[in-house]
Amino acid sequence: MAKTAKYYGTGRRKKSIARVYLVPGKGDVTINKRSMDEYFGLETLKVIVRQPLVATETADKFDVIVNVKGGGYTGQAGAIRHGVARALLQADADYRPTLKKAGYLTRDPRMKERKKYGLKAARRAPQFSKR
Repeated sequence: MAKTAKYYGTGRRKKSIARVYLVPGKGDVTINKRSMDEYFGLETLKVIVRQPLVATETADKFDVIVNVKGGGYTGQAGAIRHGVARALLQADADYRPTLKKAGYLTRDPRMKERKKYGLKAARRAPQFSKR
């Protein structure tokens, strides 16, 4: 593993897209030029972002630099997790069984359902009145 190595992974969830770079370092996570603690308020979101690094025991080996846009905080955290997992594969292909078993490489297919005509929302129908 070269010292100037930079590993890239794209993560997606719902409407969020995360561009993730792994650089050899001491474990700092930077999201949109802000620290992870500053960017995410909830502790659960911080845990979600770190999951692939913890699973592969590389939390203190790489600095994570992320550019994320779209969606809400939960979707962004899921997108970052997906991107980190893909970037780890670039770094070392031996992590694949661990990441695959944990489900971090699978793109979450759940998306917002489209609105249908005649309805107020995707499934919400107008209120029914007998008279």
